[in-house]
Amino acid sequence: MGMMTIDGQRIEFTDEKNVLEVIRKTGVDIPTLCYHSELSIYGACRLCTVEDDRGHTFASCSEPPKDGMVIYTNTPRLMRYRKLILELLLAAHCRDCTSCVKSGECHLLDLAHRLGVTEIRFQNTRESRPLDMSSPCIVRDPNKCILCGDCVRMCADVQSVHAIDFAYRGTDAMVMPAFDKSISQTNCVGCGQCRVVCPTGAISINTNISPVWDALADKNTKVVAQIAPAVRVALGDFFGLPRGENVMGRLVSILHRLGFDEVYDTAYGADLTVIEESKEFLERLSSGENLPLFTSCCPAWVRFCEEKYPEFVPNLSTCRSPMQMFGAVIREHCRNPEWSGGKKLVSVAIMPCTAKKGEILRPESKTKGVQDVDYVLTTTEVAAMIRKSGIVFDKAEIEPADVPFGIGSGSGIIFGVSGGVTEAVLRRLQQGHSRADIAALKNSGIRGDEGFKELSFTYHGRTLRAAVVSGLANAEKLLLSIKAGEVHYDFVEVMACRRGCIMGGGQPVYAGPRTRAARTKGLYDTDVNTQIKKANENPLVLSLYDTLLKGKEHQLLHRNFEESRK
Repeated sequence: MGMMTIDGQRIEFTDEKNVLEVIRKTGVDIPTLCYHSELSIYGACRLCTVEDDRGHTFASCSEPPKDGMVIYTNTPRLMRYRKLILELLLAAHCRDCTSCVKSGECHLLDLAHRLGVTEIRFQNTRESRPLDMSSPCIVRDPNKCILCGDCVRMCADVQSVHAIDFAYRGTDAMVMPAFDKSISQTNCVGCGQCRVVCPTGAISINTNISPVWDALADKNTKVVAQIAPAVRVALGDFFGLPRGENVMGRLVSILHRLGFDEVYDTAYGADLTVIEESKEFLERLSSGENLPLFTSCCPAWVRFCEEKYPEFVPNLSTCRSPMQMFGAVIREHCRNPEWSGGKKLVSVAIMPCTAKKGEILRPESKTKGVQDVDYVLTTTEVAAMIRKSGIVFDKAEIEPADVPFGIGSGSGIIFGVSGGVTEAVLRRLQQGHSRADIAALKNSGIRGDEGFKELSFTYHGRTLRAAVVSGLANAEKLLLSIKAGEVHYDFVEVMACRRGCIMGGGQPVYAGPRTRAARTKGLYDTDVNTQIKKANENPLVLSLYDTLLKGKEHQLLHRNFEESRK
């Protein structure tokens, strides 16, 4: 504990790791471009520079707080300095702001307005470079990169993928994949977390909005949507609604108005995943083979495992993700001419995740060589469509999702948070409806936003161990510990994005701690208010097993490795 003086105000500090955090505690929003509390300190942009009582200037993000420090945050010298930094950044930056994908949401432009940058005195001498659109998940525009390094540190420190890094030096410096390869030629997993921290339009979502608009306008096409759990507690952020509010009913109503014929809930698909994954888990426990069972709901994690730790691929569940299971069910259901009316089906999945755009293209995700989900739209893309339509979001009526696939259990809803898959599977394994057992599971340590959690549970007199990890760097640490024989688990849930799908690469960005907590609470509150708590007690799902799925469970609900081998 110590005491600092900031702009004449005495401030006590405790465990803040840098001067910047202490300053922000006082209510002063120091501008930053390269600082994120969850990334390593880089100190590249220098916008957070402050001045001490001796006239020395330093970057507040990289300076630890010391007792007795006297800091000034907004002297005329600092204001001129910050304005010059922004002017220099914009001088080497593509300034087609009106047509930029980040227009209206660009942090760089916001700071330029805030600090009064009204002219650029310097000429842009950087060579224009082509866009990298090789990935189905993200688009790289090198002309809009400001070398803040946020994407590099996210990819390396938090995700341990290392798909991009700095190349060259000085004024020639650039962020790119090794040897200037396209992003699709790297081990990029498509998680989109680089896009989340990018302050400009240098990394954006590879959008599928245009073909979906075309499908909606085609009278001979039946367009069906499924909505992932995490979307409903994040979309409202974009339209100024309270953080974490469940807007599922409004979104269903708006999608119908946009022209979607049917709108379903991916929580229904998550119930299918719980049933199939639980069955597979018990089979592996019985045989003792390929344990621990790793979940396979997250395509970015699956690709990470395949690329860096192929020896653990046999441990991955053979189950498709909820999106892919549901996509296969919808397409099979559409074969009924009475339902389809002879129209072509276009299946759209609305997801919080950019990696899902790549998942639908994978051979093992297809059924008999046919792609089950045609397009993936992220939460951000759907927000853009709604805004373009002119529909006032908070004035939209509330409608339920369509039947027969519109009702999911509470277990399916909580898939959107880290630990949700594990909790759903353990609910499935529990006998009966004891409130005490449900509460004990809830308080077992399975909930929370930590990057690593573990718990033990008893099944038929046998003590089993489970681990929950989010963030691929955390997953890598766990894999190395398992490989070294230091730990043993029976079930492991992995999500590529820290805190799970609520913080996916396709969600609205600038989500701080309060937003993250609100999104988590929003899903858990929805679970509380859902009558059906267990996936195996969803009557619509059980009915599906007796009808459409009968004899086709493996074909429609599990990954098609034969297609992958081909």
